Amino acid sequence: MNTRLTSPRALVIALASAGVIGAIGAGAYTSAVSAPTNATPIAAAPAMVTLPDFSTITSRDGPAVVNISVTGTMKASDDEAAAEIQGVDPDDPMFQFFRRFQGQMGPRGQQQQQQRDVPVRAQGSGFIVDAGGIIITNAHVVKDAKEVTVKLTDRREYRAKVLGADAKTDIAVLKIDAKNLPVLALGNTKDLKVGEWVLAIGSPFGFENTVTAGVVSAKGRTLPDDSYVPFIQTDVAVNPGNSGGPLLNTRGEVVGINSQIYSRSGGYQGVSFAIPIDVAVQVKDQIVATGKASHARLGVAVQEVNQAFADSFKLDKPEGALVSNIEKGGPGDKAGLKAGDVIRKVDGQAIVSSGDLPAVIGQQAPGKKVTLEVWRQGERQELQAKLGDASDKPAQVAKADTGAGQGKLGLALRPLQPQEKREAGVESGLLIEDAAGPSAQAGVQAGDVLLAINGTPAQSLEQVREVVAKATNKSVALLIQRGEDKIFVPVRIG
Repeated sequence: MNTRLTSPRALVIALASAGVIGAIGAGAYTSAVSAPTNATPIAAAPAMVTLPDFSTITSRDGPAVVNISVTGTMKASDDEAAAEIQGVDPDDPMFQFFRRFQGQMGPRGQQQQQQRDVPVRAQGSGFIVDAGGIIITNAHVVKDAKEVTVKLTDRREYRAKVLGADAKTDIAVLKIDAKNLPVLALGNTKDLKVGEWVLAIGSPFGFENTVTAGVVSAKGRTLPDDSYVPFIQTDVAVNPGNSGGPLLNTRGEVVGINSQIYSRSGGYQGVSFAIPIDVAVQVKDQIVATGKASHARLGVAVQEVNQAFADSFKLDKPEGALVSNIEKGGPGDKAGLKAGDVIRKVDGQAIVSSGDLPAVIGQQAPGKKVTLEVWRQGERQELQAKLGDASDKPAQVAKADTGAGQGKLGLALRPLQPQEKREAGVESGLLIEDAAGPSAQAGVQAGDVLLAINGTPAQSLEQVREVVAKATNKSVALLIQRGEDKIFVPVRIG
């Protein structure tokens, strides 16, 4: 088959004759396409879609983006650079970045008991939000900092004061002694759409005022780092040094702060995460006013609701946060929450994944009263909770065990002796002497304590058999205690 090359001009004409016109570069050849006067009129073409003018945004808003240099010290084991950071020397400017994302780079090495002061020299980015010198960046950029230097695009440098940093949201606020500085306009993350063009300005690897662009890949991402942030995921190239820099929409408004990447190499691999500007501004205002940020907590441990759990609890779809443990005397306990409840909404806001709960609760003010919609024993209920302060005791999110087998339960059970109940700190339960078949495949182990099955307390062997016999779905949810930890485990029974 012969292949014929088509020039850009000919290509546009061919598309136009079919009723479709696309933008080819900034100046597509649309004016050259017209119908002859004696021809039958064709249908109007759809409006032309052009790429954003990134150069205009960069020249106008770039001066409000700053480079941040940090020096300081941190405590580290003698072999931390080799074991935990996988060969990155602590003196390397990228040490802090790789240390932060070490979870995606491989397993930790064994930490030695010997500790020493390790020099920290790191670089990051930030942006000016007040002409009087207020700058927002990431908390991890200025962590362990003794001296912070801010460099503007006109090469002026200032010693910066850290007004405050919030580890829960990874937001820090700096202040420099300057006036009449360029300021970035702030957008609204709620108006941001998946697929929308965005660009980042920052200092990757120390290369100042570097511009990269891409699209919004997803919104409301939760990451396994006990964070209170519903991240924006993008495919914008973000690398060490971009942290703390702005994510801008096509109007030049800040919609996020570039904070994290998912990487197996330590560098950009197509998945980047930004903190929504709405979250950042809320934290910034608190830090400017009081020097710190406060977050609320519910006092429960939750885990993901997968299809097996949805079947076990008769949910219409696998959504919500499954409560596996409740702090005694905490806000959740006082509100009447029970292990086995599935929290589906907070003040009408849907909880789709378990990570949504700490993100939604953490952005509330301590002491606020919220309405929880929960699913309990196959019915919808509403509870009122007065939130506590996260600084007292951070909320924890339990990791869900997604393994599940098939067939019968496969557990050898016996009642707990009084001494065993005291040691386990429970009033009732059954000791698992052996786990085989589907239970073993789901992660249940000998020595675990079975506290409940499908939300029903496990008080006797007959009761467990009865619940399994009446289970209309193909799985049951076992509430297991192992040591001090409690977690629901889905087990396939058919």
